[in-house]
Amino acid sequence: MGTLLLLIALTFEIAFAIYCMVTKQNHKKIKNWMRIAVFCAFIILTLSSVIVWSLRWVLPAILLLILAVTGTVSLIRNKTNTKQYKTSKLVWKSIIMLLAFVFALVPAIVFPQHPSPKVTGEYEVSTATYTYVDKNRKEEFTDNGDNRFVNVEFWYPKNADEKYPLLVFSHGAYGIKASNTSTYTELASHGYIVVSIDHPYHSFYTRSEDGTNVLINTDYNREVDNLNKEGIYTRAEEYGLIQKWMKLRTDDMNFVIDTILQKAKSDKTSVYQHINTEKIGVFGHSMGGASSVWLGRERDDIDAVVNIDAPFFSDLVYKKEIGDYAARDEAFKTPLLNIYSDDVWGQLDSNSTYVANKLNNKNFKDAYTVHFQGAKHLSLTDLPLFSPILANYIQGGSADIDPYYCVETENSLILKFFDDKLKGIGHFTPKKTY
Repeated sequence: MGTLLLLIALTFEIAFAIYCMVTKQNHKKIKNWMRIAVFCAFIILTLSSVIVWSLRWVLPAILLLILAVTGTVSLIRNKTNTKQYKTSKLVWKSIIMLLAFVFALVPAIVFPQHPSPKVTGEYEVSTATYTYVDKNRKEEFTDNGDNRFVNVEFWYPKNADEKYPLLVFSHGAYGIKASNTSTYTELASHGYIVVSIDHPYHSFYTRSEDGTNVLINTDYNREVDNLNKEGIYTRAEEYGLIQKWMKLRTDDMNFVIDTILQKAKSDKTSVYQHINTEKIGVFGHSMGGASSVWLGRERDDIDAVVNIDAPFFSDLVYKKEIGDYAARDEAFKTPLLNIYSDDVWGQLDSNSTYVANKLNNKNFKDAYTVHFQGAKHLSLTDLPLFSPILANYIQGGSADIDPYYCVETENSLILKFFDDKLKGIGHFTPKKTY
């Protein structure tokens, strides 16, 4: 919609400028009426929900309102246009107006309005956000002595009348807790309570209950960026960074789970009172998926794990004698579903950080593994729907898979897996390739 409106605006401004140059007149009265009409059309499209109002439309609305008001004032004053026509002045005014429309419509182009993926469950979904403060940990990214805090958001069945399994999600390296909102909504609509975690200073940004905003830490950002480049770190240095990141992530996840389990015993808030504390699943994308697999090994109360496009950092061993990675030799006993894009699928046979993910690893012989052919790393999040331009920029190109097919199929697989493992519904038998 943003791109279409920009094309219409550019076409109108260019066509009108050419008309003025051909007739050698300013046609100010016609321009005023047309700008009033355009603003009215914008209002009608918004009221009829063709344009779904959101922050992306604030700048275009302000620009069109200003043009409509100035046009109306000019018509009311009804002054005779005595200004002499000048082509150079007309061209400059047109260029400025074109730039103004481009600037105003950038948010709508970068973050286009889009239909939400299908929600197939019977429950209406509610959300709630909280900030948990860990009194047992100090924040390592600051020197002010504050305790570590974690922001979480719940998606859960509205008007709940029973207890539901708890599912805990962890985002990727630069992600945010809303990265897979369509997945949480689908799961909650089928009777799950989903909580997604913002890992402060690992997430792109996070906002606390008191309004505090925290952006990604620059040192962490640089470390992740350098890890994806050849020759920056030795294997030993890479391994050290991975262990540091995983400790922070798994400490956050353990703290959130323990906090929720405690609140389920004492807090009268509806979302906590409807959690079945005997049924817990964890899942995550990229680094969050690695953290989820780690918790699947670490905690006895985790009943199912979904790993979305992540290495098994929990099963990665650095062997000094060979100066390279090897896979841990211990069976993984928690039910596990791996979902891979092309970006990761092509690395599963290498001796990289994915060495433990090899399909012939006998310690994961009972795990389910599916491959989304044509998908890229971010195809397994909602970002390609929310901002195709941003997703393509971050992952270095567009994916060869329909984003709605990819996300909706992924959501369906995750739902069926958790239904089987946590609720005993159905028999999970996925295809190998989608």
